Amino acid sequence: MLVAIHQPHYVPWLGYLDRMARADLFIVLDHVQFERRNYQNRTMIRLEDESRWLTVPVVQVSQKERIVEKLVDNSEAGSRAWGPTHFKTLKYAYRKAPFFDLYAERLQQILEARWDKLIDVDLAMLDFLRESFEIRTPLKRSSEMRAEWARSELLLNLCKEIGPRSTFFGGLGGSRHYLDHDAFKADGIGVQWQEFRHPTYAQCGDAPFIPGLMSLDLLFNCGPASRDLLWQRVEAKHEERLAA
Repeated sequence: MLVAIHQPHYVPWLGYLDRMARADLFIVLDHVQFERRNYQNRTMIRLEDESRWLTVPVVQVSQKERIVEKLVDNSEAGSRAWGPTHFKTLKYAYRKAPFFDLYAERLQQILEARWDKLIDVDLAMLDFLRESFEIRTPLKRSSEMRAEWARSELLLNLCKEIGPRSTFFGGLGGSRHYLDHDAFKADGIGVQWQEFRHPTYAQCGDAPFIPGLMSLDLLFNCGPASRDLLWQRVEAKHEERLAA
């Protein structure tokens, strides 16, 4: 079983969804420490031909807060209308995108609801994206599992909890640098790394293509064809995996 493990993102980019779609199980790593200036509460959009951050305001209680505990700042100081503001920003930024209206109603429902916890916002967005890209990979939350410790040992323990035939499916980030391959091998857990080539498509605006934006960028610009743009790469890699 190919197991992908990653922290929740506000609106994930395409590489995140690619790994989820290719995995047999995706574990949302929500019991670890919240990281400031990460993607857990922000995403990158295209606005006036430039990449810009869109950030969910959060309450800062301590530096040791876990993601699952992190509260959204709905106070006046935290811009309690952040959700409607995000929707208006996206509506303006993607006013020339041909398929914005196709997804606008559902997106507006999410962003105009009141959310007390960041994890709930992230999971609501993830559900929306999974539906739009037709991703059926089962999800588990690490906060509902028993595995402990940190970094490589945590990833190993999560895989062991899933089962002895698990294979850790790593992404493009930090785990490539700190994973203890010998420990995984000793416990009979395989390791496989994601190979992701970002699709290029017509983005609204005059500037050159900007990779790495939120996955909504693809939906707004390509609509129902977005699923095929992502899945063509997923299916090609799946065929390579079966042939190996």
